[in-house]
Amino acid sequence: MKLIDFKNKIAGTLFALALLFGIGLAANSTAQAQYPRYPDTYRRDRDYRRDRDSQRRRSDYPYYGGSFDFRQTALNAGYNEGIKAGRDDRRRGERFEFRDESAFQRANKDYNSRYGDRGMYQTYFRQAFQTGYADGYRGY
Repeated sequence: MKLIDFKNKIAGTLFALALLFGIGLAANSTAQAQYPRYPDTYRRDRDYRRDRDSQRRRSDYPYYGGSFDFRQTALNAGYNEGIKAGRDDRRRGERFEFRDESAFQRANKDYNSRYGDRGMYQTYFRQAFQTGYADGYRGY
């Protein structure tokens, strides 16, 4: 009789330990699912810093005149064309040189005569192109 009681106590103890172990595993996997993995957090933070730095650079351009829309159009067009050209040169293994790009030389992408002076537009465009080219060449 005592042997049966002893077997029941051991079986009950093993069952309790198995139950606790199973609950611990379930709780652990649930906790991991609630938090993002490290690389995703790193990418999000990197992208945020890159976008913030890009916006800061755009606002650091000197003001030569013209309306807000005129200036923003030139800066956006120049930066976007520059980043494309920089990425292309980097991918092809070419040297860092933005002055030989035809978009930089023409500097008339998205220009409209209603905006104002073409020379001023080209000045804004070329400054933003240079910044965009550098960002694209560095891999942004």
